[in-house]
Amino acid sequence: MPKYKKDDIIKGKVTGIEKYGFFLLLDDDYTGLVHISEISDKFVKNVFDYVQLDEVIYAKVLEADEDNKKVKLTIKNFDYRIGDKKDLEDKNGFSLLRKQLPVWISEYKEKKEK
Repeated sequence: MPKYKKDDIIKGKVTGIEKYGFFLLLDDDYTGLVHISEISDKFVKNVFDYVQLDEVIYAKVLEADEDNKKVKLTIKNFDYRIGDKKDLEDKNGFSLLRKQLPVWISEYKEKKEK
């Protein structure tokens, strides 16, 4: 029985990013590729705009090669990010950024003067 089947939603870690797509480590045996054409229905100029190295994401299986332990994947048309995006926000909204902004500006000015 195959480990991965068409339309399975699986989790993997981004291990490499190239101009033509990115690679996922699915488990100890299997790796997957999300080709640039399987990232979005829209034009993808830069793969780095979609994933980061070592990020763990969801992907959908298009095809699995059991002999070579390779899986073709897609992230089109579903939320591939793991975790709730609201977790990135805090109950104070932008107040933390507002507090940090003067620090960043002064650091920038100091670097510019050197």
